[in-house]
Amino acid sequence: MIDKINKLKEEKNAIILAHNYQPKEILKIADFVGDSLELCIKAKEADSDIIVFAGVDFMAESAKILNPDKKVLLPEVEGTKCPMAHQLNKDIILKYKEKYSAPLVVYVNTTAETKALADITCTSANADKIVSSLDSDIILFGPDKNLAYYVKKKTGKNIINIPEDGGCYVHQKFTLEDVYRVRKLYPKAILLVHPECNPEVQEKADIITSTSGMVRYVLNSDEEEFIIGTERDLIGRIELELEKLGLNKKLIPLRDDAICKEMKRITLNKILESLEKEKYEINLDEEIIDKAKKAIERMIELSKN
Repeated sequence: MIDKINKLKEEKNAIILAHNYQPKEILKIADFVGDSLELCIKAKEADSDIIVFAGVDFMAESAKILNPDKKVLLPEVEGTKCPMAHQLNKDIILKYKEKYSAPLVVYVNTTAETKALADITCTSANADKIVSSLDSDIILFGPDKNLAYYVKKKTGKNIINIPEDGGCYVHQKFTLEDVYRVRKLYPKAILLVHPECNPEVQEKADIITSTSGMVRYVLNSDEEEFIIGTERDLIGRIELELEKLGLNKKLIPLRDDAICKEMKRITLNKILESLEKEKYEINLDEEIIDKAKKAIERMIELSKN
């Protein structure tokens, strides 16, 4: 199956982009692996005719927004909608824009339509930097309330989260009880958590960072044990990088059931079928592409500075 995938990639000038939460077998066949920011940048730089995105819906949409002339494929459309991305819609945004004269920053974990209404996008890796770069002291921010908490604490700005209860069901599973339980078992381990985690979990963490931030921290740290407070399969991603460097470090999941079921809808078989039949192609309205592209590219430029 892997041989067939590689052959089709070469024949069709296609590349595979995979998010950090994909299982090892998919990470191994990907041309590039990363977090949302890294994948946005890589999609923009892609020198290919076809982009196959091993991720969820908003990620493939972002790739299409940045590559409107290329064919972008999502290997599975059934069950790959990110629940958080669909928590913030046009009606909610317009309601808050009527009430507040403030810039709208939206997480890349949103639909193309939502991005088209934003002044700028952000990721968990750069959210505080993006918000700090804006002149306004009041910021409309959505949809993740926990990332909003993190940004408010880092920037000191008045962050108005829209909707009020938006968030990721995977990261919201983590509790203080989980932290106490795992720390008791591994008292020397460094606790790394994602800023989508609940505030009380963030407060107990040693490091709060994005998925790729976690990868870099583990690889560059002199420590030997790490508790990983994000989606379970990031551990597989880190293990692959450790293997390349000939390193052996202990990685402990904060919860074993921290699994994004939407992300796991992508399989090797579906990637092969996607390349063979060139399905499922992402198509977006040109006006939405133009507006959303400005918000994403503005983020990318600010992230480079």
